Amino acid sequence: MKSKNIFKYGWIALFVMVSLYSCSKKAPGPEDSFLNYTVPDVPATKNYTVGAFYYTFTSFNTAVTQKPSVGGPGPYFYSNGFPSVGTSAAPILKPEIMDVHVANAATAKIDYFVFSVRSPTMDNNNFKVDSNTIVSFLNAANSSKMGFAISYNLNTGTLGISNTVTLESNAAKLLGFYNDFKRLSYWMTKSNYQKVNGKYLIIINRAQDLNSNDNIALYKQLRDNLKTLGFDLYIVGMQDKWSPPARFYYRFQNCTDAMYEANMGDVNGDNDRYWSFPQFCDQNWAYWKTTVESWGQEFIPCVMAGYNYQIANATNTNLSVQRTNDGAWYKKFTDVAKRNASKSGLIFVDSFNNYSVDSQIEPTEAYGNNFLDITRIAFKIN
Repeated sequence: MKSKNIFKYGWIALFVMVSLYSCSKKAPGPEDSFLNYTVPDVPATKNYTVGAFYYTFTSFNTAVTQKPSVGGPGPYFYSNGFPSVGTSAAPILKPEIMDVHVANAATAKIDYFVFSVRSPTMDNNNFKVDSNTIVSFLNAANSSKMGFAISYNLNTGTLGISNTVTLESNAAKLLGFYNDFKRLSYWMTKSNYQKVNGKYLIIINRAQDLNSNDNIALYKQLRDNLKTLGFDLYIVGMQDKWSPPARFYYRFQNCTDAMYEANMGDVNGDNDRYWSFPQFCDQNWAYWKTTVESWGQEFIPCVMAGYNYQIANATNTNLSVQRTNDGAWYKKFTDVAKRNASKSGLIFVDSFNNYSVDSQIEPTEAYGNNFLDITRIAFKIN
């Protein structure tokens, strides 16, 4: 009988303890979220190597509110790859605009511009326009003091590939792809072409779409082709925003030397990402860095000064980054970048002058040199 009472009272005591614990336990709230932290200020402890994407445009969208400090009368644009003013129907070449842009980059201590080029063998007319922008840069009086690199604008239509059609299925397209890089190696002969760890930097835009039977073999052949010409490549592959690195691992692992995510400022209508952008991006990039480095590659953070959907489409309902002249959003973005950069300290800035989404750091009449100054202070010790 005594043992039965002990058993009964034991259960009662256990029930009371569980009940008291349950009543006292606090329901989870926002403060319990793994995103409940503030990204700290991260002073530069070394000089990062900064590349800024340089854009060529044929007209200035009328919805753009920022007016560049250079280029008058009116915003500048490009005629056949050369900076111009006036109208697209009657362009007036103004090559000194590029001189000012190079000087702007020096103010920000940007190490090199990144120029996008289309296929020289399969899209030659557009390649000529792209090449003229590079020529305009090289002709600038002060360009010898600044580096430059090429981003290969991978176009699935031009290459005849899709998720179900590989590059090897068309021998002519495959040869054209290899010959593209042989043609692009001309720019690598220039003394100010950018190198990383002694290797020639080449970026492949939208590398996630490079569908091949064997990407490892494809990249090896590409490297061998250029090495025969005397150029040991450092290949950076771009993958689309807010995507896990392992999604296309078979197109990057044992293929590229580094990877980056493009357009993180484009939150694609996800309001959680918008309101907690520094934390979401910080978590995303921390995962990217861990994964990519486990593959023996480097992760390159790519920052933006803003992102405005309504410039391209006034009726777009996505929340845009409301650029402030003090650049607070951009400054915090640079802190996230420094927290997640790999050993070589490579940083991309997208962009120097992409007014179509308001991501530019180029000086304007409204904010002056503020974004150049933020870039310099963020990524250089001095």
